[in-house]
Amino acid sequence: QVQLVESGGGLVQAGASLSLTCEASTNIFSAYDMSWYRQIPGRQRELVATIGSNGRTSIVPSVEDRFTIWRDNGKKTATLELDNLKPEDTGTYFCNARLRGTQFWGQGTHVTVSS
Repeated sequence: QVQLVESGGGLVQAGASLSLTCEASTNIFSAYDMSWYRQIPGRQRELVATIGSNGRTSIVPSVEDRFTIWRDNGKKTATLELDNLKPEDTGTYFCNARLRGTQFWGQGTHVTVSS
């Protein structure tokens, strides 16, 4: 069982930045593909960004000019940097760790962007 703990959410004004961090409890963190999802009120949870165990990143086109993902295997963290936030980015952001057929989720961190 891998525990994922997200942090860094909060209430910000439009145009601000936030850095969301996911810390994992596993000793083989480097083997996991790490992703960030978000759930916007009234919508299904959606994939935002992924960083593979090989360091390759993928970010959905709708936010790729504003969001960045990276990982620190030594600290067992995966970070999602959110820049130029918009009110429509408001939601709960979840960390996901996946290795082969197994995946784990964090509890989520809330982001609220006011206009």
